[in-house]
Order: sequence, then C-alpha cells, then structure tokens
Amino acid sequence: MKDTYILAFESSCDETSVAVLKNDKELLSNVIASQVNSHKRFGGVVPEVASRHHVEQITICIEAALEEAAVTADDITAVAVTEGPGLVGALLIGVMAAKAFAWVHKIPLIPVNHMAGHLMAASLVDEIEYPAMALLVSGGHTELVYVASEGDYRKVGETRDDAAGEAYDKVGRVMGLTYPSGKPIDELAHQGEDTYKFPRAMMTTGEIEFSFSGLKSAFINLVHNAEQKGEDLVATDKANLAASFQAAVLDVLIGKTKLALEKYPVKTLIVGGGVSANQGLRERLATEIQDVKVIVPPLRLCGDNAGMIAAAAYVELEKQHFAGLKLNAHPSLVFDDMEVKS
Repeated sequence: MKDTYILAFESSCDETSVAVLKNDKELLSNVIASQVNSHKRFGGVVPEVASRHHVEQITICIEAALEEAAVTADDITAVAVTEGPGLVGALLIGVMAAKAFAWVHKIPLIPVNHMAGHLMAASLVDEIEYPAMALLVSGGHTELVYVASEGDYRKVGETRDDAAGEAYDKVGRVMGLTYPSGKPIDELAHQGEDTYKFPRAMMTTGEIEFSFSGLKSAFINLVHNAEQKGEDLVATDKANLAASFQAAVLDVLIGKTKLALEKYPVKTLIVGGGVSANQGLRERLATEIQDVKVIVPPLRLCGDNAGMIAAAAYVELEKQHFAGLKLNAHPSLVFDDMEVKS
C-alpha cells in the first residue's frame, strides 16, 4: 500500500505551525513558530499582531517542515488546514497558504475543525477505542464531545461564558503573573492549599455544561476587597490563592466529565487542548477517572500545533472529505450538538 503524506497548516491564534504526517501516526515534522513573547506585553493575544506574524512565518515554516520530514512538495498526498474556530485574520493566512499549495501541486485540500485537531492528537500517541468522550480545554474553549466513531463529533456540553484557560489568564493578570498564566498558576497551586473555597458553578444542576465567569469574579473581588482593607493577598498568600482557584476549576472539569461518562458510556476518555498540559489536571485524572481508558497527549501536542491538524485530517482523507479552492475561514465553527442528527 502506498504511503500517504499530509502537509498540515495551523494558524488559528498565535502559533504558526506546519507539519508533515506519514500515514496515520508517523509525525515526521511539527514546526511551531510561537508568538508568545510578542503578545506577553499586552497580557493576551492581539489579533492584528498575530496575523502579521503568521504572514512573516508561514513560508519559513513550510520549508522547515518539509526539510525536517525529509520529503519534497512532490511527495505530499494532500494538504490540510484549520478552517476554524479562531481569529479570522489568523485563520485566513493558513487557509490561503494551504489553498495555494494545493492548487500549485494539484492535490486535495482538507478542511479541519481546530477542536477535532485537539481531540485527534490523542491518536498520535495511543489507540482510540470507540465510542470515546473528549474533554477539550483551552484558552478559548471548554467542551465535552462524544465521538461515536472516527470522525463523528457531537458536542454534549460546553462553557456558557469564560473558557477555563481564559479564566486562568484573567486571574493570572490580577496576580501579576506573566501571560499565559496557566503554567505559573499550576506551579503555585502545588505549593499551596485550597483555603478560600471558591464557588463551583453548576455542580448540582445535573447539566453537562461549564461556567467559570463567577469563579473569576469571585477571585477578583476577594483580592480587590482585601486591597481596600489594606491587605495584599497576592503578596502574602499567593500559593493558597492559586491552589484555591485551581481546585475550583479542576473540581468542575472532573465533575462534569464524570457526569458525561455516566450519561454516555464510552471506552476512551481523551483530554486535549492547552489546559490539558496542567499537571494538577493530569494528576486528578489519573486518580479519579476509573474504568475507562484515558489518553492525554504529551505536552508537545497539547498547545496549538499542525501535527494535531494532520491527525484529524487523516480521518477525513480516508473518507475523501475534501474542499474546493473557495474554502474560507470560519471563525465561529462548532461541532454539531448531540441531539442534532445528520
């Protein structure tokens, strides 16, 4: 059987990435040009800055990915690209680059949902047994997705307001931590204890949905109210603040995941997205999720990267799901809800 090679593009936010995947699991290259230092001074991603960086880096990443994979453009079977969700300007850079490559080399173009990429990153490190459930947690998204079979994604619950990663960054800003704040909060949390008992939203409703806005507000109000009394909690009790915040986030993530697993029995639980790099989350998954196979990708595949887009694209290649050259970016792209039938 002839080998297939997918050249994949990811530019949904602030990482420019190009990867080459051989067949279904052999990731030959996964080049990532990070913009974190450019956005750090703003405390978050600036869309216009992100788009400019993508323009500057995309061709460099293509050349580096092909060279690292030791293949040429003529070896590529198909081109894959994130079509959404994400920042529209950033997405368009990847989409245009992928369309140009596909047109020049007369090969198929495969559109990929960014969240399917985070989900299918698991397939690069372990065998996914279906049906599966995925907890996808990042700076822009927090959702639970049921996967009845390969490529069949159905959303069963999501956040009603802030994503978990977004809450981490907003709380980190109040604590004076660098952006992104997930890692430093996680590190501090391991040094402290859950002494503040922040709210865990929607834990008694029976709904498979999340909410982190109230938690974020409770944290900010606690710190600001203390300041008005002349107390600096960030300076005097930073570790316990971080531990209390993280405990509340993880209680909700684990609690809602357990609820979803009860309602939709599966063989595999996949955890993906940038927040899946959180060591506290990984520790609790290992001790609290039983009777189901759990796959959490390694750190290199947790953040935005083109390798995960290639993994999701391989499924679509097998099904011959291609797009034409009129493909556009879809910044608000979502999975169908569970009750929607195809």
